[in-house]
Amino acid sequence: MSKIDDFDKEVKDLKEFIVLATVPAKEYQKTNIELVKHLTKDKNTPGVYVTLNKPFETMKSVFEKAGVDTRIIIFIDAVTKTSGGNVSKTKNCLFIGNPENLSDISVAMDQAVRALPGKEKFLFFDSMSTLLTYNNIGTVARFVHFLASKMRVWKVKGIIISLERQADKELIDELSQFCDVILDFGGKK
Repeated sequence: MSKIDDFDKEVKDLKEFIVLATVPAKEYQKTNIELVKHLTKDKNTPGVYVTLNKPFETMKSVFEKAGVDTRIIIFIDAVTKTSGGNVSKTKNCLFIGNPENLSDISVAMDQAVRALPGKEKFLFFDSMSTLLTYNNIGTVARFVHFLASKMRVWKVKGIIISLERQADKELIDELSQFCDVILDFGGKK
């Protein structure tokens, strides 16, 4: 049984959900691609992809190579400005300062989710672990609690990615109460 099958099994009875997915670093990009491809494939479900690790142009290219229709995704990029990259205005990306500015991330997510057509939509948050590089654990915990509450208000399928690291374990334990499903994408089955 694949990890996507595990994902489907866990969320099959939920119209909206919040999944906290722990992923080993070496499987991080592959897992993100598989999950986004899965979320968009069935009904062309539109979504928001918050990228804190790789620039929008990189993620867009990676998804397109994997067969994901990026026209139905609004990206929120908290990397490009920080690294001095080109932030030319584009239709499906909101560039924000850096992963430290949680209020900018929050405002951008709200704008993006509201801009998506239809009732069914998703929000993919990549990655909680990066927030810990810029913010203390208490701040990240409060932000993810706030994010989980907003996801419920927006009625989206929410996925929050966290790298499997010992440092994140305390935070994952604390955040599990806000999520419907905790999935471990590590190891082989």
